[in-house]
Amino acid sequence: MQSDPTTRPSAYPSDVEAVVRGRHGNPFVVLGMQGGNGRPIAVNVFAPQAGEVEVIDAESGECVALLERIHPEGFFSRFIDGREVRFPYRLRMRAGAFEWEVEDPYRYPPILGELDDYLLGEGRHLEQYRKLGAHPCTLEGTDGIAFAVWAPNAQRVSVVGDFNAWDGRRHPMRKRIGVGVWELFIPGLGRGEVYKYEIIGAHGERLPLKADPVSFAQQHAPETASIVHGLPDHHWRDGHWMETRAEAQALSAPVSIYEVHLGSWRRGANNEMLDYDALAAELVPYVTEMGFTHIELMPISEHPFAGSWGYQPIGLFAPTSRFGTPEAFARFVDRLHEAGIGVIVDWVPAHFPSDAHGLVRFDGTALYEHDDPRLGFHKDWNTLIYNFGRNEVFNFLLANALFWLDRFHIDALRVDAVASMIYLDYSRQPGEWIPNRFGGNENLEAVSFLREMNAQAYARHPGIQTIAEESTAWPGVSRPVDQGGLGFGYKWNMGWMHDTLDYMSRDPIHRRHHQGQLTFGIHYAFTENFVLPLSHDEVVHGKGSLLGKMPGDRWQKFANLRAYFAFMWTHPGKKLLFMGGEFGQAREWNHDQSLDWHLLDDPLHQGVQALVADLNRLYRATPALHERDCDPEGFEWIDASDAENSVFIFMRKGFEGSPPAIIVCNMTPVVRSEYRIGVPFGGRWREVLNSDAERYGGSNVGNAGHLNALDESWHGRPSSLSVTLPPLGTLVFVPDN
Repeated sequence: MQSDPTTRPSAYPSDVEAVVRGRHGNPFVVLGMQGGNGRPIAVNVFAPQAGEVEVIDAESGECVALLERIHPEGFFSRFIDGREVRFPYRLRMRAGAFEWEVEDPYRYPPILGELDDYLLGEGRHLEQYRKLGAHPCTLEGTDGIAFAVWAPNAQRVSVVGDFNAWDGRRHPMRKRIGVGVWELFIPGLGRGEVYKYEIIGAHGERLPLKADPVSFAQQHAPETASIVHGLPDHHWRDGHWMETRAEAQALSAPVSIYEVHLGSWRRGANNEMLDYDALAAELVPYVTEMGFTHIELMPISEHPFAGSWGYQPIGLFAPTSRFGTPEAFARFVDRLHEAGIGVIVDWVPAHFPSDAHGLVRFDGTALYEHDDPRLGFHKDWNTLIYNFGRNEVFNFLLANALFWLDRFHIDALRVDAVASMIYLDYSRQPGEWIPNRFGGNENLEAVSFLREMNAQAYARHPGIQTIAEESTAWPGVSRPVDQGGLGFGYKWNMGWMHDTLDYMSRDPIHRRHHQGQLTFGIHYAFTENFVLPLSHDEVVHGKGSLLGKMPGDRWQKFANLRAYFAFMWTHPGKKLLFMGGEFGQAREWNHDQSLDWHLLDDPLHQGVQALVADLNRLYRATPALHERDCDPEGFEWIDASDAENSVFIFMRKGFEGSPPAIIVCNMTPVVRSEYRIGVPFGGRWREVLNSDAERYGGSNVGNAGHLNALDESWHGRPSSLSVTLPPLGTLVFVPDN
């Protein structure tokens, strides 16, 4: 026998107590308007900030009920006499002499739809950032903020902030049971509100307040709250760049990347960091003048610890507030695009920090990470590893990659620490890792994720690139997914970097014993589409600067560096140089202060800068130096065997019809006159670059700008040049006409 609905209390004591104690996991069955469809209407409100609460008919403006305080901590309730059909209403509250009206968050319908549930559950909601997070919106004619967060194992999730005195009892959220997303529309809130989520974990514990995993703005460290912002709003002006960037980033294009840490590239007079707009005003003309085609930004996702340089991010969807708003970052990208400069962002899906306000045990369980530290913890960095095998985590990271490409027009993602993702035994001893289901050390779920990320990125954003920082011999990193590869466009050539830097750090008298360190890279140079990286990693942690690695006296250090740069720019592979290297920064990089721009008062530092600018111009203007960067047909040794003199001679070739370029490197401080080199045909050859030129700070030993080939075969070629090799110098020759 069913009970008479008129005898039902407006709220059960157990429900009231759970709400008041902040323990109710399904607030919409208690709070707001209850009943209707022939049953008496009741309104229940938890408002500890109020002394009285009235229900106001939103259409007539009439007070239809003064609610009764049925719990001393502020739970108000009453049946509405004569009402059995639900109606729109507002709440009028009083506390002492103050009176105000508010909308009741618990009168609004769900935010997400069934399709959202399905796609999130399947891990295929590629634009989940349009639904999760905090979004300004209008619901049933009311402006407010729609909050949604994934926390499937939580017993209760609330939105907290200044607007509710950080009281987790006041805005508990609705749980969508199937997918585990909690949602709530809070009327009257707007952009700029600071918020977090208060979560009662799976075992009933109250967790540290959590930042929103899909927030679009966060507070500046050391503050850790999320900020209501919504999707970034910017009117883009980079149409021409977006139409042509596929050509500008192709394997046959000249790609020369300037790696930048925005917080220390240049600072203000009082060592203050510049904002995105100020950086754009100085960085865009500088990069243009230097001739780089791209800049690569160290991670700009929000990160609590500046000393991580962004590689331990917590706000994956939020450009760091250190330099301004998301819109300011969009303007920054737009200005670079208008100048014809591509923007690469370092992206970190390999791991995340264990800061309490972040993703760690987000709902009281190992949600984003693995519970077993043999799968879920990086000893090297004290960070946690994403569980790529969980659909929702897979989806979260995939959507984040697409977010940067979509909302900020990023041209390439350089994916950090790929090796740590794809190997289960990365930096682990036996017994410290768990083999995959086949007994191997491959992280099959991470491999699957990277392949899907690359496939979706290229399909949805034609013209972009992805670049892997991957330091092992994993096959096919930069080969298409449908050919069994990981699907990246490019891979950093870490082996080339280590070998060549080790060679250049040796005293020239010993280099004849290590000739192979400069030649070995060609054996595998075309197994992947390589970027040659001289990155920030080579100028930190006691490694010193690039200039500091060079042997010899001061003049020789600069000569070595210039010869090395010229070798790098003419070697197969795209180029990457960390900021400061282009003018010979003398000290190790310090992220807390500006580069040493005052060094440019010194002619030797000016010379290095002038050389790098000229190398970029030569690289871009000479098809032989870039068209076949990733093609074995584009390279040919002329002579790599003269170890005794530490001389290297090679030829670069472009597509059919492009003239070749001949490169000669003398890696000793000895001038070598009448050094014979073979060339493919006779005629006049121009010396288009000499790293020992006086304008670069060199001794100006060279060949007066040109040489005529002799009809005398050498090195197996029909003609030859008699060349003067400068000390610690690199020469580039091209045929005249």
